[in-house]
Amino acid sequence: MYGKAFAPEYQGALTTLSVNSSLTDVLTEGIDKLREAERSGHPAEAARCGLAVAEAYRRLGKVREADQAWKASYRTAREAGDTAAMAWALWSGGTLARQRGAFPLAWRLLGLAAELGEQAGDIVCRGYSLAGLAETGRIQGDYAAVGRLHEQLLAEARKRGEARHTVWALEGIAQMHRNTGDYDRAYTLFEEAAEIAERAEDTRGHAWALRGLADILSVRDKNTDKALELLSRAETGCRAMNLSSALAYNHKMQGNVLHRAGRHEQARQMYELALTEFRAMSEPRGEALARLGLAKTRARLDRTHAETIAELTALARSLEGSGLKHVQRLVTRAQEEFAREAEAVR
Repeated sequence: MYGKAFAPEYQGALTTLSVNSSLTDVLTEGIDKLREAERSGHPAEAARCGLAVAEAYRRLGKVREADQAWKASYRTAREAGDTAAMAWALWSGGTLARQRGAFPLAWRLLGLAAELGEQAGDIVCRGYSLAGLAETGRIQGDYAAVGRLHEQLLAEARKRGEARHTVWALEGIAQMHRNTGDYDRAYTLFEEAAEIAERAEDTRGHAWALRGLADILSVRDKNTDKALELLSRAETGCRAMNLSSALAYNHKMQGNVLHRAGRHEQARQMYELALTEFRAMSEPRGEALARLGLAKTRARLDRTHAETIAELTALARSLEGSGLKHVQRLVTRAQEEFAREAEAVR
């Protein structure tokens, strides 16, 4: 049985904040409490309030501010001798590094966070940090390396009855099944994640689960209308909390659904919107996926095969050394598809 979702990154004087609190509200209150703790000479409290500030900045897509905030939180926690707070700050920094596509740094910071969390006896921080490592590997496309870790973390979350972490693990495993073609298994896992998130009032987790369900309904069942309906519901939740990254991925998925349905002009508009959003938050993975969708959509509207192949070649070149193996595979597949088409019309 799962209880109501909570946000362990909201600590100290901010524990009263809900997992569904608007990020702008979190940021405002976090800065207020941080300044108050600094004036009162309480570094441990300042470090924990600074964590919420860093996370709010990160999720709002304010990369530079988030980078400054997590580092300040870590320095303050170290000054206070608070190992657990140091671990949480490193988790935030590692998560930001993954979001920015700095995967080696993400591995290093999240690994350190897991070690410090364990030393401090903070099992939640340890779990979130290991989850961060698992997600980093999954995003890079190393499913074999992190699949078992996802399953281990799912079992631990279920045992603790922690809804939010259970939902995260289910969604990660579901995404791997979806990307390897097991749509039925992916749908079942996304469906369970959506049900748990809704009961636990986890708006963020619910929005991601709905996005996953919409993807399967589109690609497996060709049910465009239902997929767009679910994405519209998820978008409402993203906007309520100002979830910049989740909203951009939602728009990118709307582009995918519309493209598959042959509604290319609408798809182009959604991909362009998502691309602008990803670039604003310096999110290289999302940017690459939006560029890929845009290239494929333009090919069905007004681009020649030669122009499309050139665009895909430039995208492939930009991904060299990025570590985004799954995205690179998608781009290679698209290059092969359009090369065959070009050959067929010669």
